[in-house]
Amino acid sequence: MNPPVQHNPDQNRFECSLQGALALCQYRRRDGGVDFVHTEVPEALSGQGVAAAMVRQALEWARSEGLSVRPLCSYVASYMRRHPETQDLLERGA
Repeated sequence: MNPPVQHNPDQNRFECSLQGALALCQYRRRDGGVDFVHTEVPEALSGQGVAAAMVRQALEWARSEGLSVRPLCSYVASYMRRHPETQDLLERGA
């Protein structure tokens, strides 16, 4: 399944709306970088790859914008540990 992920820059988040439920990956922009602060997936969407799809798209966006990443959210940090191809995005010391 490829969950439909949308970037909502007005709300500083990536979203996935399925089955009447809204999942989100919240971020804060900062000079030269982005902090991913919270990922939330409702129980109704759990286990469908929604969180991974949102984080994957969020990190692709950060890369395209030339932003360094601080994964303050435990899910984003875990995702980045499991996907070595994202390590170059990490801010030094993060």
